[in-house]
Amino acid sequence: MILAMHGKASPPHPPERKVRADAQRNRERILEVAKEAFARDGAAASLDDIARRSGIGNATLYRHFPTREALIEAVYRSEVEKLAAAEERLAATMPPLEALRAWMFLFIDHVAQKKLIIPAMELVEGGSMRLIEGSRDRIHPAFVRSVMRAVDSGHLRANTDPNDFVRALIGVFHTAATPGWEESARRLVDILIAGSRP
Repeated sequence: MILAMHGKASPPHPPERKVRADAQRNRERILEVAKEAFARDGAAASLDDIARRSGIGNATLYRHFPTREALIEAVYRSEVEKLAAAEERLAATMPPLEALRAWMFLFIDHVAQKKLIIPAMELVEGGSMRLIEGSRDRIHPAFVRSVMRAVDSGHLRANTDPNDFVRALIGVFHTAATPGWEESARRLVDILIAGSRP
């Protein structure tokens, strides 16, 4: 009371910050375990098992994700956010052309993971296509930024259209049921880059 009367700031509350950090770690752990569970068992994956493998109680799981659908959607959105963040991280740590190539390889990995959890995603209202369409505002700009950095640095021709890269790699998704598609997709990345060099 005296402190407040004299206008002095209240002391910080480290325990609250620790709780928030713990909650974030719990959330990230749940999403990672859930991704593996949904990829392995589909939408029928046991939420009790996900909680146990995450090292938390059921109540904590439901506090973060009140329904199975909410957890499935959060898993997919988390993977999209990781992919978008990786583009920024690679751009900050690698030369533009190397960053573009590395990020497109990560995109192929993302498609492979998405293929595994699509059966679970169908449980969400609007199905997997709603989630996939909803991720475009994060993925498409990342493609454009990455390609344009390589153009601006002179490593790709000035008339290179980022959408050519987008269309080619998005098209990869439609071949994901074919054996060996990932190796083929990686070769396509190198073909795209080589064909766009000055």
